[in-house]
Amino acid sequence: MRGVVFDGRRTEVVDDLQVRDPGPGEVLVAIAAAGLCHSDLSVVDGTIPFPVPVVLGHEGAGVVEAVGPGVGHVRPGDHVALSTLANCGTCAQCDRGRPTMCRKAIGRPGRPFSRGGEPLFQFASNSAFAERTVVRAVQAVRIPDGLPFTSAALIGCGVLTGVGAVLNRARVDRGDSVVVIGAGGIGLNVLQGARLAGALTVVAVDSNPAKEAVARRFGATHFLTSAEDVREILPDGADHAFECVGRTELIRQAIDLLDRHGQAVLLGVPAAGAEASFTVSSMYLDKAILGCRYGSSRPQRDIALYADLYREGRLLLDELVTETYPVEDFAKAADDAHHGRVARGVLVF
Repeated sequence: MRGVVFDGRRTEVVDDLQVRDPGPGEVLVAIAAAGLCHSDLSVVDGTIPFPVPVVLGHEGAGVVEAVGPGVGHVRPGDHVALSTLANCGTCAQCDRGRPTMCRKAIGRPGRPFSRGGEPLFQFASNSAFAERTVVRAVQAVRIPDGLPFTSAALIGCGVLTGVGAVLNRARVDRGDSVVVIGAGGIGLNVLQGARLAGALTVVAVDSNPAKEAVARRFGATHFLTSAEDVREILPDGADHAFECVGRTELIRQAIDLLDRHGQAVLLGVPAAGAEASFTVSSMYLDKAILGCRYGSSRPQRDIALYADLYREGRLLLDELVTETYPVEDFAKAADDAHHGRVARGVLVF
């Protein structure tokens, strides 16, 4: 079968990939569509260290082909969106409703794939850039049959991360002010999360002026090409500032833009060893810096919720898909994503 493999030096689309059958508590899914997220590119450029060779992809949707023993919530033929959380469901963190903090979900990746007899790692417990993948049952969430796979795929990372950061982590309230630095795939979902939460002033900041129309479509009330001008709109600062790019100087800007009792939420992924600085005295007015993993999501609940919001016309998914690419055109899709030509490109099989 076809898949996108990174061997530590180069990325290629191969056609001789194999995946094992699902074991107990596992599901085999035929991938129909998979979003190309910057986290995949970050593995290739070394920003995210990961063992190789690895089958890339972590934002997918498709059809259940087979289930292992003990799986009852999905069955062959079901349409599913996949999360990256292979959480155990039984530890203290899972019991508290914090599957993103489950150590099983952050553990060493498995190797369900092989090529020429050599095992390959699975990226983010998912590897959606393959015609078929095996995931833990908890990662497969049933979705309505009428939901387009190209849109459903994006729920599994971009929507869970961006919207979840607003609703679950920052808990933006009605009337709050929000600044979103970076209007890419994650930033757009933060914008629509702020809209869903009832934020009053939502300022999108992106150096590319061509992104203004789409940012406003997703919920921005203002658009700026530089964070330096935010104080003209919010003289006292923002209640919430989301950094969605992954650059340390922008993290500093997000912190500096906070009002009293404001909070900066870090969503962008800089290099693993990157360090950011801030003025300590500026934090004593009850300000906070929040890390956020995967939108602090509970995928079995949140994916179903976002699918319902989409069906009601309240959550934008189709509009996130800038371009679709046959999997053979992965190189072009990656180049377009790297240079910011698309908000979200989607690979289709």
